[in-house]
Amino acid sequence: MLITHEREKLINAIIYFANRTKHLGKIKLFKLLYLLDFEHFRQTGQNVTGLDYRAWRFGPVPIDLYQEWDEPDQDMADAISIQPEQIIDYVRECVVPRAEFDDSHFSKRELRIMAEFADKYREVYSPKMIDVTHAENGAWAKVWNNGKGSDHPIPYNLAIANDDPHRDAILEAAKEYQAIVNSARF
Repeated sequence: MLITHEREKLINAIIYFANRTKHLGKIKLFKLLYLLDFEHFRQTGQNVTGLDYRAWRFGPVPIDLYQEWDEPDQDMADAISIQPEQIIDYVRECVVPRAEFDDSHFSKRELRIMAEFADKYREVYSPKMIDVTHAENGAWAKVWNNGKGSDHPIPYNLAIANDDPHRDAILEAAKEYQAIVNSARF
């Protein structure tokens, strides 16, 4: 039986980013998870959290997490809380960890990528994160396509540049892994 631990990784990635960055609201968190998943896929053909992302106006949105945000499942609620923080003229939701970060299900590569993004975006507010995920020719931009791709899924294979010398091997590995995952579900 295949055990992926995607849910544990998702929850612990949120705890990690909450501990290692400032100003972690919903938008910044969604962007960090997107960057983590798409960078790891670019390198290996596998995402980290198991999330699927959709192209929304302000960037990629992990739809399952978005839907769970206001009423988290018990495992998520035990691990984090969403606390309001008054910022001059609006209230930002901030992610506050309730549990300790557990690295037991992460690979060294996954931990390294999380650390790189946490370090790079530690002090950054969400508007700058929007700029990062909206990069021209990035996966979100290719799907969004000036609004024509609104609410469309963002395929992970868009993380790999067409001229990447390892593109075919990574996509083949991704296809093989997905076949294993699919067969384990039945």
